[in-house]
Amino acid sequence: MLSYQVLFPLLGAVAVAALIFAIFYPMFSGEKQSDQRMEAVTKSRSEKLATRSETEAAASRRQKVSATLKDLEDRQRRKEAVTLRLRLQRAGLQITPQTFWIMSAACGLFCAAAAVLTLENSILTYVAAFVAGFVGTFGLPRWILSKLTKSRQQKFIRELANSLDVVVRGVKSGLPLNECLKIISRESPEPIASEFKEVVEQQRVGMPLGEALDRMAQRLPLPEVRFLTIVIGIQQKAGGNLSEALGNLSEVLRSRLRMSMKVKALSAEATASASVLAALPPGVMFMVYLASPDYIMPLFVTTIGNFLLVVGLFWMSCGVFVMKRMINFKF
Repeated sequence: MLSYQVLFPLLGAVAVAALIFAIFYPMFSGEKQSDQRMEAVTKSRSEKLATRSETEAAASRRQKVSATLKDLEDRQRRKEAVTLRLRLQRAGLQITPQTFWIMSAACGLFCAAAAVLTLENSILTYVAAFVAGFVGTFGLPRWILSKLTKSRQQKFIRELANSLDVVVRGVKSGLPLNECLKIISRESPEPIASEFKEVVEQQRVGMPLGEALDRMAQRLPLPEVRFLTIVIGIQQKAGGNLSEALGNLSEVLRSRLRMSMKVKALSAEATASASVLAALPPGVMFMVYLASPDYIMPLFVTTIGNFLLVVGLFWMSCGVFVMKRMINFKF
């Protein structure tokens, strides 16, 4: 039988070993690493869920703000209906809406008469005359009006930067803003001169400058003109460095113009290809008519020929529209 001198040290050694085992066992068994990995995964998942919830909340706020802004824009569009008189002003035409409708009716009658005289007397002839008259009355004049408006707006944008430089130099030299606007109305090319002359004339009869510029922004619905109106309106009410703001706007306009010229140069090849493809069928038809009129006349004198001609014109219009959309770059 073991003596107490041996038993007590043995029990003490076993207790110490058990204590050491209890302390260091988690480090060697992998449980601590497992707990750390579990904690890291749980923490990462909670952080991801928190980040996702914050992102979703921010996206929801942006969506609500975007919907609110869109609703305000839709209300503003419904409030500011574009009348025919305003369209004529945007195109720079000094005519009344009654004169425009008279000219449109005359154009429609001319197109209908041309269709009747060109085609033979048949049911399809009267249908073609009605379509030509409708397009000549409601389509062609408005298309010409939109082209004139776009051309006038482009001319205004090209010369606006130089006019803003006149204002910047005048303000820096100590001239008042009204005097700078008078200089622009006298010395700038059209349509800059006529638009700022209208602003100056409205100021003479007592209209505030901000309201006069708002009316100019209605005649020229361009972001640059709207920004010019906002900058001058804020400067009139709260003050500020007008020359610096207009100088920055002038630089932005020149940068946009350079970008426009670069895009036009890069898309010149595609534009030329689209023009050749669009002009090829009517060109070939005209040359065939000159070489052999009897060969192509059934297209114009028979019902099936007229039908095929209309179908061909329809598909040609679709092709031209698709090519125009392909080379119309937004920037």
